[in-house]
Amino acid sequence: MRNKHPKSGYLPGDTGQARPGSARSTGVALPGRRAFLCHAGGVLGACFLPGVARAAGFATALGYEPAYDAELAHFDYVNPEAPRDGELAVSVFGTFDSLNPFVLKGLAAAGTENLLFDTLVVRAWDEPFSTYGLLADRMELADDGLSVTFRMNPDARFADGTPVSARDVAFSFETLVGEDAHPRYRHYWGDIEGVTVVDPRHVRFDFRRSNPELHLIIGELPVLSRRALESVDFAGHSRSPLMGSGPYEIEQINFGRDIRYRRRDDYWAKDLGVRRGMFNFRRVTFKYYKDETVALEAFKAGEFDVFHETNSKRWARAYRGQAFEEGRIRRREIPHHNNAGMQGFAMNVRRPLFSDRRVRRALNLAFDFRWSNTHLFYGQYSRCDSYFANSELAATGVPEGPELELLEPHRDQLPTELFERPHEVPDAADPEDQRAQLIEAQRLLAEAGWEVVDGVLRNAAGERFSFEIMLAQKGFERIVAPYAYSLRRLGVDVSYRTIDVALYQRRMNRFDFDMTVTSFGQSQSPGNELRDMFGSEAADREGSRNYCGIDNPVVDAMIEAVIYAEDRKALVTACHALDRVLLWNEYLVPNWYIGAHRMAWWNRFGYHDQPLPRYYSAMDWVLQTWWQTHPEAQTGPVVNDVTDLLKGG
Repeated sequence: MRNKHPKSGYLPGDTGQARPGSARSTGVALPGRRAFLCHAGGVLGACFLPGVARAAGFATALGYEPAYDAELAHFDYVNPEAPRDGELAVSVFGTFDSLNPFVLKGLAAAGTENLLFDTLVVRAWDEPFSTYGLLADRMELADDGLSVTFRMNPDARFADGTPVSARDVAFSFETLVGEDAHPRYRHYWGDIEGVTVVDPRHVRFDFRRSNPELHLIIGELPVLSRRALESVDFAGHSRSPLMGSGPYEIEQINFGRDIRYRRRDDYWAKDLGVRRGMFNFRRVTFKYYKDETVALEAFKAGEFDVFHETNSKRWARAYRGQAFEEGRIRRREIPHHNNAGMQGFAMNVRRPLFSDRRVRRALNLAFDFRWSNTHLFYGQYSRCDSYFANSELAATGVPEGPELELLEPHRDQLPTELFERPHEVPDAADPEDQRAQLIEAQRLLAEAGWEVVDGVLRNAAGERFSFEIMLAQKGFERIVAPYAYSLRRLGVDVSYRTIDVALYQRRMNRFDFDMTVTSFGQSQSPGNELRDMFGSEAADREGSRNYCGIDNPVVDAMIEAVIYAEDRKALVTACHALDRVLLWNEYLVPNWYIGAHRMAWWNRFGYHDQPLPRYYSAMDWVLQTWWQTHPEAQTGPVVNDVTDLLKGG
């Protein structure tokens, strides 16, 4: 059975600003919403449990059928006959000093969550958000939507051979929402009132109120071993591995430099339909680099196998040489359909300097995307014009109908223009347009109390308009430089600085910056994760993703409308309203995105491309579904599917 309702969109494209301390595409994204769950051959579905109402048919809130039926043998985008041998080495930007991915302190090594730990359910990458059973083989949602019960797969085992039980699930939830774990978990699962072990195989989660997505996102709970951890200081447990039930175990660690995993021969789920054809490498190594250009040269020298490029200039100019000409290294732009989300120069509105919306709009007007795309990016990008760019969730036109009904009660808290005209991201077509934008920016700054005195922008108290743009990668300085030039034309005293990755992460966790580059990736069906990105409660909570410091009751109301939307139509409407409120408040200077993963690899690997998954993270796709075809680099014709590579160059 195939999915009849695919959705389009994709994750933020490159800026070269990979998330510090994590694999370039192996970081775990927060879940989206809504799924199908059915059971047979490892697929979740309706079941009968004592005291629990039966869900009506297959559980779904979107109204379309799952792509796979109860006879699931494997996902369509994997090769079930893939060789299960060989090794893979990939690069990671940054450093690491911890093996515990579930706490705020430290930088966890790549792979410590998604290679070591299984979850109750797993997603299918060719559907917007459908999940299928892994540690749990059945699920039951109560008729009133106020509880969900999971039945554990009797074959599920931790790495030491002990069964994964309902008590382990309860322990995992209580640990992750406790004070010792990263605060994102208790925030994300804030609507869960508690967990109850019904019997050794059944565990029930009770909800504070009905939430259309909550039973699905709790299904992605990583399950820890109660026996191994109940007497351990969880917050301080960082230098030795945590035991999970996943397909790999740690084989070798050089803190800050590299970490190697070995596939478990006794992995309990290797023959399940949701795992068949996946995790095919016997060993996986993550090698850390603090400079992306150095990492690329290391790749071309054969130090690791696959490079996910996030820099347009390097993609256009650096992928040349004998290895490429002989076909020993392949490169491709591989399309995907992920929601683009939003990426931008984020202003920290906790700083008084950025508290005025007119000031923020002025800083937005100073950025000349078209010039940058032509002269810096080789024409490879599209402009982010929405927090849900390139998806049906992006706001267009002016609010009407149900969206207007959502926004109308908050009219006195919103800009008047929001109701009168569409929001426009500044887009200068030529130098004259850019000059007009700078004149408008100057007018807005003056209106907000900032005037140029002797070439310097000052307020009535004589204070300079001065701030710093914090960066994590040296290569990003060339992108910021022309923006800084435009700001200086307005009299802004702006500087930019690249700092050590570990320090960068600490300062981001504490919101200790003026402006920085960040992205807000979105799923095909956003939900609870929006609270952590934009909600007022997260504005001052250390470690949250509300980097801008948004503390806005209308944003909060629109987030709640998204989370508690009863159907897809209501969800889309609420996302339009949220998008519009965020855009009109000018919290960041929108950047750009690309609709393909730019990949290069030594020609000794295979992957299933008929079909490609629609919604996927580049390196998760490599780690989970590729296989090694030959131990040595092969030769052959050059494979280069990049078209118009030098467009605009």
